[in-house]
Amino acid sequence: MSADRRRYLLLLPAPEEEWAQLPESEHEHGMENHRRFHEALAARGHALVLASPLEPSSEAISLRNTGRGSAVVTDGPFTETAEQIVGFYLVESDDEPDLFELVRAFAEGGDHVELRRLAAG
Repeated sequence: MSADRRRYLLLLPAPEEEWAQLPESEHEHGMENHRRFHEALAARGHALVLASPLEPSSEAISLRNTGRGSAVVTDGPFTETAEQIVGFYLVESDDEPDLFELVRAFAEGGDHVELRRLAAG
């Protein structure tokens, strides 16, 4: 990675239960939005490092510090929220404004996206 390239994490929060109940046509629309996003990233010189959906939050394992030198391990989601992180993208780019425009178009296509810069290390 060159010195002027940065990495960005795109988190995809969504209401898992709602999504599971949508008709197949909505799922197809969502997949098409992801396909367009992948193509746009490549066409404009942004590197898709890694992308993946996540298993349902009901399959998560939460580990929480007890404050006494141990951790409590529980099954299921760590937080009780209406939306869970259902997938992510790790993207490398040297053009943040352009990447932001692509992510905006991706969100306008129907996906909620949280864009985060990876801290310089």
